[in-house]
Amino acid sequence: MFITGLGTAAPLQTYKQSEGWEAVRIAPQFSQLNARSRAILRKVLTGNNGIETRHLALDSLHEVFDARPDVLHVRFVKHAPALATEAAEKALLDARIGRDEIDALLVSTCTGYLCPGLTSYVSERLGLRADAVLLDLVGQGCGAALPNFHAGEALLSSGRCHHVLSVCVEVCSAAFYMDDDPGVLVSACLFGDGAGAAVLANEPSSHVRKIKWLRSRTELSAKERDLLRFEQKNGMLRNRLSAEVPGLAAKHAERVLDTTLRESNLPREQISGWIWHAGGRDVLAALQERLGLNADAMRWSASVLREFGNVSSPCVYFVLQAALAEQARGGFWWMSSFGAGFSCHGALLEVA
Repeated sequence: MFITGLGTAAPLQTYKQSEGWEAVRIAPQFSQLNARSRAILRKVLTGNNGIETRHLALDSLHEVFDARPDVLHVRFVKHAPALATEAAEKALLDARIGRDEIDALLVSTCTGYLCPGLTSYVSERLGLRADAVLLDLVGQGCGAALPNFHAGEALLSSGRCHHVLSVCVEVCSAAFYMDDDPGVLVSACLFGDGAGAAVLANEPSSHVRKIKWLRSRTELSAKERDLLRFEQKNGMLRNRLSAEVPGLAAKHAERVLDTTLRESNLPREQISGWIWHAGGRDVLAALQERLGLNADAMRWSASVLREFGNVSSPCVYFVLQAALAEQARGGFWWMSSFGAGFSCHGALLEVA
């Protein structure tokens, strides 16, 4: 399988972290939080957490404080199809193929629910063929991009499809609200909105760099499920985010990497490009320390985190795009995503 086109999208509205603090501290809800919660918000929004700006589907930051279930749902319904379509259109343009050549559309999300799913709305907006395979993939959290690619690979290998459009989209601001749970507060300070898309095919494109998907692996640790997950409370999605997540991500990411490299008979030193899910400053620091990498190996993920925050499942599309935009040296690249489950995924790529 080859990645023959790539596109990303984010809301036009960009907010500095300092603007978030200014909005929060004058909000009526702020005074209702306990002292510890107020201190957490101040520390995360004004400290050095690797994030400078985030793109959010909000006309004003004050919209964050209207956290009624119907308001949050409308935000997802309005912005998720639009962002997914924009990213998909950019991927098609990058691949230089027509919409009628897409045989399947796969859309992953975890920040909202529609029935029919997002594929119905995105395929309509794109003008895809009526007989295209449509698969909505939900509940995989930040790690969803690579399982999405896995499904695309299976469709291509079956011979049923020649071109698959892979999309991940998250409107994380449709799951923002404030209470005294540290995980909820930190999530509202770290996550951003966005979408990523890729065209997958059995043959490389002559128009872009050749990105070949060589081998992939997934690891699930169900016993650690409650450390990172969404739950429903009062009709709203609520992110459970444990302080153990950075170490957990690094541990599983190393195991998935080492197993895949061993099966490929490839030493770690042969990896020339690292495409990490930018889950947060502490996540990237834990990965760097555990794997003995230098700061240069984390630069694309750190750059995406700095500008967009943690955009959840689309994140690796943004990071891969950043590496390609820099004309990074080819060779073997490693791409890894992780999230709810606790699940971790990795893929070995060969980039020419």
